[in-house]
Amino acid sequence: MPHEHTTVTPPRHRHKRPHPGPATGTGPVIWRALQILGAFSAQRPHLTLSELARKVDMPVSTVHRMLGDLLAWGALERDEQGHYRVGLRLWEVASLAPRGQGLRERALPYLEDLCQMTRENVQLAVREGTDVVFVERIGGSRAVPTLTRVGGRLAITATGAGLVLLAHAPTSVQNEALARPLSRHTPFTLTDPTQIRRALAQVHACGYAVSDRQLSLDTVSVAAPVVGVTGEIEAAVSVVVRHGSMPTGALADLVRTSCRAISRALHTSVP
Repeated sequence: MPHEHTTVTPPRHRHKRPHPGPATGTGPVIWRALQILGAFSAQRPHLTLSELARKVDMPVSTVHRMLGDLLAWGALERDEQGHYRVGLRLWEVASLAPRGQGLRERALPYLEDLCQMTRENVQLAVREGTDVVFVERIGGSRAVPTLTRVGGRLAITATGAGLVLLAHAPTSVQNEALARPLSRHTPFTLTDPTQIRRALAQVHACGYAVSDRQLSLDTVSVAAPVVGVTGEIEAAVSVVVRHGSMPTGALADLVRTSCRAISRALHTSVP
């Protein structure tokens, strides 16, 4: 799950080179701009001009010209050392994504209550294709260190929230997620598709997921689903605790209660 320990190397995201887009019009320009923005990551939030040119495989002159436009609009910022970073304007636009903003606003009071009760890490996640993306994270006073960050992604098959979202995903999505190579982060990481499918079936049977030491040897995450207004699973809430610190059954009850409250809040917010 959003686990998440500082001793774990975060899974690397393979950035596929985007299709160059249409041969005419603004297509190539837009794709090149998106490639530049996509070069930044949690591991490399600051990049120089030459680093950007190498990462996107473009001439330095081309990248420099496009950086001027991105800076002028506010998508990027440049510090005194000449390093570029994601700009506040881009964050403002991204925060308007409906699956992040509306969901987060309605869920936040219940996430805060859950964090106060457990004093552990509480996280809210959605599925994007075969990835799990975290839209909120609250750290408790006794929380174990995690890798989770707002907007970050972790392995969908090795996280509590990911298992919940994958269990309720279409069969085609499950097949795609299990067809690609799965990284083994600890001896407990599930990498066999048959074992993972059994775990997904268990999620349906008991209504929650447990990811036991799959991302780090001292963390366990427990997650449950949030039901949207259409009756489909819209998100997952998870709590990450230190292994052995709390019975997973008791933790699952708390998480499921919070998810039911969030689901009701989503339903009542619809005009």
